[in-house]
Amino acid sequence: MVVSLSGLVLGVRVALSRRFPRAWLRSGRPTESQRSQPVRIGGGVALVGASLLIQQAPFLIPTSFVLGAALLAVAMLLAATAAGWFVLRRD
Repeated sequence: MVVSLSGLVLGVRVALSRRFPRAWLRSGRPTESQRSQPVRIGGGVALVGASLLIQQAPFLIPTSFVLGAALLAVAMLLAATAAGWFVLRRD
């Protein structure tokens, strides 16, 4: 849960501030095309983090089977949206 929540927060931070964290820049030098796309990469990370967080919710909160299945469907929809966001978004 901590990893998915931190991914969500970090992705939103990158997308809104339009700057990559220094740790990301230290670990690997982004290419010229990647440097101009913090909204695309941050939005994708935030959507994946939200999808993972929703997938874990039924294990943390007592829910019915139907609600758990609905949350799984929403998580899969968010994962597909994240893939589409990353592929189709051009900054």
